[in-house]
Amino acid sequence: MLIDFTDPSDTSLVIIFLLLFVDLAVRVAAIIIIPRNRRPTAGMAWLLAVFFIPYIGILLFLLIGNPKLPRKRMAKQRRMDAFIRANSDVPGGRPHNEEWPEWFASVAQLNRNLTSMPMVDGNSATLLEDYDGTIQAMADEVDRATKYVHVEFYILSCDQTTAVFFDALERAVARGVTVRVLFDHWASWRSKGFKHTVRRLTEMGATWHQMLPVQPFRGHFQRPDLRNHRKILVVDGKSAFMGSLNLIDRSYNKRTNIKRGLKWQELVTRVEGPVVDALNLIFITDWYIESEELLENEARVLESIDDPALLECQVVPSGPGFEGENNLRLFLALLYGAQHRIVITSPYFVPDESMLYAITTAVERGVPVDLFVSEIGDQALVWHAQRSYYEALLRAGVRIYQYKSPYILHSKHFTIDDDVAVIGSSNMDMRSFGLNMEVSMLVRGESFVRDMRAVEDHYRSVSKELTLDEWMKQPLRSTVLDGLARLTSALQ
Repeated sequence: MLIDFTDPSDTSLVIIFLLLFVDLAVRVAAIIIIPRNRRPTAGMAWLLAVFFIPYIGILLFLLIGNPKLPRKRMAKQRRMDAFIRANSDVPGGRPHNEEWPEWFASVAQLNRNLTSMPMVDGNSATLLEDYDGTIQAMADEVDRATKYVHVEFYILSCDQTTAVFFDALERAVARGVTVRVLFDHWASWRSKGFKHTVRRLTEMGATWHQMLPVQPFRGHFQRPDLRNHRKILVVDGKSAFMGSLNLIDRSYNKRTNIKRGLKWQELVTRVEGPVVDALNLIFITDWYIESEELLENEARVLESIDDPALLECQVVPSGPGFEGENNLRLFLALLYGAQHRIVITSPYFVPDESMLYAITTAVERGVPVDLFVSEIGDQALVWHAQRSYYEALLRAGVRIYQYKSPYILHSKHFTIDDDVAVIGSSNMDMRSFGLNMEVSMLVRGESFVRDMRAVEDHYRSVSKELTLDEWMKQPLRSTVLDGLARLTSALQ
């Protein structure tokens, strides 16, 4: 049978067959391409998107389907890994400490292998809970600077709350201190007053760069939701701050947040000792990746100080610039190593299967687990995805505490037994594990954990414990929304 292309009915039939062929080809190609080197849950989520909403699903996959940075950035990261190793006092990593728990030495070695960062002794650390007080403390530290100030934040915004910090930066520049500033392009650009912020930095004489800029017409493009989520301040290589706080007003200057009366609750630690040099190396790495300027003169060798009264610390950077999910591997190793107690604080708790199993297995092993989350959410999709795990956690015996509104518990930390803790910028969700550049600090020291326990006790005093009986009374519509959000959380 010959097809007459002048016959409209024959032409329509050809078009239909071509569309069916293209549709089949796309689906077959998706089955081959999407699951490759991708965790099964993420692969299945992408396949469902392509099969059920093909045009939108394909477009999304082409836009955000690659969870890795461009090759040029990956090559820079590898160069900086070698640079970090060259600035470590122990070529093979810190020797085993006889006082460490048996499992802890392997965790330190794991981090060293993944990140090039060694465990260093001789540190001190102070926890800071007060939001405005923390910004004031950082401003005071900048006012004491004599050589340089390195600022790196996911969100950097000059507003009425952070003005005190920007004023301190301006005074530092005026007295001859070098001020270098990094901020995430996408997150800061979306914040109110972005133009005022960059103008303020420029006018004061600070040198600044945007991290992971999404500027395709300037040759800067990668998956747009690969972000640098780190929060670091280093002053003269003598002191540093790191944790969960972004440099912005407690309401994030969003109209909806202000209308709801939302306030962010954070936790930051101020550190002194060799770990400051480790945090500075993270800044130097990110500065080089964005500016191609290597600050060799301000990189000091990581040398431990032998003082049993001080803390042992190890900085653990993670993100799409590394081959593995460094933070996830650290968290899993600690969860399986815990023997007596685990307390987790995470604002966006959307674990993958491995973390869910590690937590529930800990309870089965007889290790009590407490989880602190917010009673309300600021991001609907993430909040519903988080809620989808509550039933499994409660049935396993995890105690869930909901930090009461109108506060968003944005702190990111957890404690293991009586002498191990982690604090930093990383959430316990698949975004922080695979898509965001994060920085965590592993700390061993009973004094630090006691301080962290005091913070956790404060959380507990202002939180409401969620019970399984209460949770099972959730309406069906909430369960459906939670389940749908859980599916979308795997799109990586």
